[in-house]
Amino acid sequence: MIRGMNHAGFVVKNLDEAVAFYEEVVGLVVQDRLERTGGPISQVVGYEEAHLRIAKMGARGEEHFLELIEYVTPPSGERATEERAVIGGAHVAWIVDDIHEAFDRVMANGAIKMNPPAEMVPGRWACYMQDPEGNWIEFIQQD
Repeated sequence: MIRGMNHAGFVVKNLDEAVAFYEEVVGLVVQDRLERTGGPISQVVGYEEAHLRIAKMGARGEEHFLELIEYVTPPSGERATEERAVIGGAHVAWIVDDIHEAFDRVMANGAIKMNPPAEMVPGRWACYMQDPEGNWIEFIQQD
């Protein structure tokens, strides 16, 4: 039934700021930007007269992408908790060349520290953090 992974998505307050973070700090590239209003998108998301601003962000050469969505209508609500251990809590992980450099770069540019890089097993490092809007991201380095 399932043929493969297509994308993951984060709801953001400000699409332009989120795109800048993921492009300039994380290193993803904008694959597409679009707006959807009413009609089919309202049916998909379940909000009458929905208006969404969307950016598709990906790593060079990768088919999968991160979809950043700003709900213009209805406006996005605040997250109920910042805890990771809740039903529905989710994250997106990327493989990086140098986890310490990547971690320091995102921390210096507005990310929220969850834990520093830790060696999970010999040669495999990982760390969690939140983007400036509170979405959970993970970096993984495999030697």
